[in-house]
Amino acid sequence: MIFKDLKPQVETIVSHTEKTVDERLLNICELLETHIAYYNWVGFYFRNGDKEELHLGPYVGAPTDHKVIPFGKGICGQVAVSNENFVVPDVAAQDNYIACSITVKAEIVIPIFVNEKNIGQIDIDSNTPDPFTEADERFLEFVCSQVAKLF
Repeated sequence: MIFKDLKPQVETIVSHTEKTVDERLLNICELLETHIAYYNWVGFYFRNGDKEELHLGPYVGAPTDHKVIPFGKGICGQVAVSNENFVVPDVAAQDNYIACSITVKAEIVIPIFVNEKNIGQIDIDSNTPDPFTEADERFLEFVCSQVAKLF
């Protein structure tokens, strides 16, 4: 399944107002992890109120100990500060990478903006070296724009 086929499914998940926000976020994680072979861990991190830290939200994939990430720490923490997409083709080449699993080879993190404020991000780990393209970035920006409607 390609990105254009997944977009209406993401929109449908977001529109299911009978479900909680966390249920819809989890459904998005499940959709992406199931249909994109190289998306091996898919989750959301959100800013913890006024604190400069991220808290783990819904995710699918291997369990992680990284439930709280300080701003600036790791790829997710850097995106919380930079407000920019971060694509890491080879996590081993990153000095400020927080290892979640020895199987992870690459990571992509895209911020979520509500009223021009970074409220969180989608984080995707891949066990495939250098799998992410500009098409992944554009698709995940779309996903984040849909997720922003939940807040």
